[in-house]
Amino acid sequence: MNDQLKKTIGFWVGTSIVVGTVIGSGIFMKPGVVLELSGNSTMSLLAWLIGGLITLASGLTIAEVSTRIPKTGGLYAYLEEVYGKMWGFLCGWVQTLVYGPAVMGALCLYFGALVAGLFNISMDYTMGIGIVTIVFLTAMNLLGTKYGGLIQTVSTVAKLIPIVFIAVFGVAQGDMPVFNMDVETTVKVSMAGAILATLWAYDGWINVGFMAGEMKNPQKTLPRAIITGIVVVMVAYLAVNLAMLHVLGADGIIANGTNSANVAATVLFGELGGKLIAIGILISIFGCLNGKLLTFPRITLAMAEDKMVPGHKQIRKISPRFRTPINATILQVVIAIIMMIVTDPDKLSNMAIFSVFSFYGLAFFAVFILRKKDPDAKTYKVPLYPFIPILAIVGAVYIVLSTLIDTPMDALYSVIILIIGLPVYWLMVKNERKERQAK
Repeated sequence: MNDQLKKTIGFWVGTSIVVGTVIGSGIFMKPGVVLELSGNSTMSLLAWLIGGLITLASGLTIAEVSTRIPKTGGLYAYLEEVYGKMWGFLCGWVQTLVYGPAVMGALCLYFGALVAGLFNISMDYTMGIGIVTIVFLTAMNLLGTKYGGLIQTVSTVAKLIPIVFIAVFGVAQGDMPVFNMDVETTVKVSMAGAILATLWAYDGWINVGFMAGEMKNPQKTLPRAIITGIVVVMVAYLAVNLAMLHVLGADGIIANGTNSANVAATVLFGELGGKLIAIGILISIFGCLNGKLLTFPRITLAMAEDKMVPGHKQIRKISPRFRTPINATILQVVIAIIMMIVTDPDKLSNMAIFSVFSFYGLAFFAVFILRKKDPDAKTYKVPLYPFIPILAIVGAVYIVLSTLIDTPMDALYSVIILIIGLPVYWLMVKNERKERQAK
């Protein structure tokens, strides 16, 4: 069966997986935030370009780590293998209590804002719509319904339609100036903050390495698929930003915030066309959230099965009827709902990216350690070594340090959870030793 699988993914399928994995809600939600933080339309386009280059270096680097450590569990498994159990635990701990819930909370709030905008409902209902959405999708996933795959397929197509239409028609029909347009901003101008915001739109590249084992000739095909896929995403993101600047102008994008794509579509295609594009964006976010609900609780479940999380006996409970991780999913959803109540989606998305890039940096550095251990391994090797991994590490360090300096409150929760994780880890190890001795 594995031999058959290895022959199934070629260059085109691999490229489409990269594009489908990376494109989510960010391109529709973040242009206003990026513009405001960069203070100028040209600088905002540069932020999208730099974010794409960091993503490209990250994807190429993590692909080598994932082929050298072919285990399920992603980042959690890589760090445990290279740095030991404690770093694996801390990574899974932060993903369970910060990254996963923050991503889902932000997606729900963006979804709620778009639904409110589409149906001209008061923005006060954004949180309520978001909470209803996550509860509904959680119920569907826990019941083990088989519709998850269908939602994913439909949403991949749905997210490409608004991008293509807005990009092509916006660039062709817009008449507003695009470059060197300064904007009035109420926030502190920060290029690092602008790049951080773009990385929310590029997030998802960590999954591209998983397909290496199913590729024909991954040594050649994987880097080509990653480079082509991420370049396609970068071009799409830059084209949408150019189009929206051309149609709404820089100040228009900031004024319309998360509804900018919706407003631009209405200007280009009229009331009905704008609504259809907005529905495409909603389906995209809905599918993105569904995908996260399917995958994030699996990290918590893996930790519970390793007895590396408090209450692991309860958390690892699987529904005997539907074979779904009930308690791991409910835990993350409850934290996500609390986050939605206490903060806004832009802060949540920053919190998520900061928390995960802290561990991405360690995963990128793992390439050097793995190469030293086994320099002749017959696996995929990152091209232009050591420059690409160094670029990925520099990008991760830049994001982490600039967040700590520019917006320390966005980083504070992640740092507190990380610190609390240390005594929890030592307690779990102590309990595990006691259990072993008792046997």
